[in-house]
Amino acid sequence: MKSGSKKPKRMINPEIFKAYDIRGIYPEQLNEETAFLIGKAFVEYLKPKHIVIGRDMRLSSEALYRSLSRGILEAGVDVIDIGLCSTDALYFAVGKFEYDSGIMITASHNPPEYNGMKMCKKEAVPLSGKEGIDQIKDIIFNNDFSTSGKNGVIKKINIQPDYINHLLSFIHPKKIKPFRVVIDAGNGIAGMVLPELFSFLPCELIPMFFELDGSFPNHLPNPIILENITVLKDRISEEKADLGAAFDGDADRVFLVDEKSSPLGGDIITALVAKNLLKKEKGATILYNVPCSRILPEIIRQNGGKGIRTPVGHALIKPLMKKYNAVFGGEHSGHFYFRKNFYADSGLIALLVCLELLSEENKPLSQLVKSIDPYFRTGEINSKVLDIPEKIRKIELNYKDAKLDHLDGLTVEYPDWWFNLRPSNTEPLIRLNLEANTEKLRDQKKSEVLKIIRS
Repeated sequence: MKSGSKKPKRMINPEIFKAYDIRGIYPEQLNEETAFLIGKAFVEYLKPKHIVIGRDMRLSSEALYRSLSRGILEAGVDVIDIGLCSTDALYFAVGKFEYDSGIMITASHNPPEYNGMKMCKKEAVPLSGKEGIDQIKDIIFNNDFSTSGKNGVIKKINIQPDYINHLLSFIHPKKIKPFRVVIDAGNGIAGMVLPELFSFLPCELIPMFFELDGSFPNHLPNPIILENITVLKDRISEEKADLGAAFDGDADRVFLVDEKSSPLGGDIITALVAKNLLKKEKGATILYNVPCSRILPEIIRQNGGKGIRTPVGHALIKPLMKKYNAVFGGEHSGHFYFRKNFYADSGLIALLVCLELLSEENKPLSQLVKSIDPYFRTGEINSKVLDIPEKIRKIELNYKDAKLDHLDGLTVEYPDWWFNLRPSNTEPLIRLNLEANTEKLRDQKKSEVLKIIRS
């Protein structure tokens, strides 16, 4: 029962509670005491019977696991410890074995001094700021905890064999050609999973930075930043490999690089995955987010599917996938969601599906991309803006003759070029994605729009 007396408020850093997860610098912002309280508050909010906990290889993950577990156990709930794993393996464990909640200890692609937690409830449905994370924060700040009459227990399980079989179920392994594939795990958790996964494929796996090391001695585990895949691009050339792939720290995101060492954006990978899945499920629905290339609705339509454009963010895409029974959803940021993966994202599944498509199309990756993609993109460009709403209003007035929409930020469309502006959830930044029919027009319009943004 909760005490009738007024309890003092807890003093912890409120900045760690984000729109989609909990994340902060260890130990200044997120530490053992905070993890203990999060564990207790998670139980208070969801009232689960079991909580699956996984963790990545960050230097602080083990300590945070111990404290998080202690808070959960003292609240009277059992912990299912699946040990070191990728984030999508945590979602798999919750969905496959029908547990009613899960917490993954990871800071994904952030620098080594960070750590965090991604949380989900039954069927691997993620908690978000408005639905779960804010409530957990309020429970902690108001010290609003119930007392438990008993302690929970920890049960350790090994999900790796089931997880590997699950990944392979998305393709026909015998269809895969003997590609030479260079993969940069960035000293992240992918280095633990990939050797066993590739043992079932005829490919030659050329590993880079597979040693688990949360200090990230070679480069930050964020492949969306081009400087972090420089060594991968060089290695592909040296090895004369068929393609390369780079994963982030918790292996839920992947980016591909073709045999000519040219990187593919997340939206192009989304198009490739959609093309393959629509062969298997005719007429299926595919989701893609607002900054994605025009190639997405075109590829989906050409292959007999139904495309639906969505705002950015996994907490938004997953419910929409369920609503529309979508077989797949992709984001420009390298997150790829699969219905048969409990609507959760998986970089590993996306890689496998692309390998299968590449095998069936029987052409180099660069040629496969060229055959479907006629456009020229800027990639995502961030600019610091103090008054974001006023800036977006000014830009909207400047392009009032265009087709405009506000599904996520501001999208401005002309027949031969378009762009999207979105505010950051956490910083005074505005994000620009621009695409045009020619390289010259892309560069011209990029300069034009950035001049207005940064004036």
